Amino acid sequence: MNADPPNRADIEAEMARTAFQRKAVSYLDLEQTAERAIAFFSARGYRAGRTGRPNQVFVRGRREGALPAVHAELLIQTNVGTGNVTMVTISGAGEKLSAALAEYADQLRADGRAHRQQRQD
Repeated sequence: MNADPPNRADIEAEMARTAFQRKAVSYLDLEQTAERAIAFFSARGYRAGRTGRPNQVFVRGRREGALPAVHAELLIQTNVGTGNVTMVTISGAGEKLSAALAEYADQLRADGRAHRQQRQD
């Protein structure tokens, strides 16, 4: 016999507890940033791809904890600020997905540090 599905309050509490929202800068163009994001999350077992909206990438996964499925969204904006960088807004929820989102944001920051170091050399 199956266990009772979690109620809405439990799902909302889990989403609030595991929510991840952050912005990070990419020095790649829109297409390269989207393709690298899709590859990053696909390699970690999530379904990822372009949405019907321009400049957006979705990430979906199976059950994690009280959440029956997990979702994340990456909004990619180009030519932001005086440096004309690519801004990636990352948001999602899920125990493991939030960790993967944080790892992705850290990777973007590390790529940015390497880019700045390369420009200085």
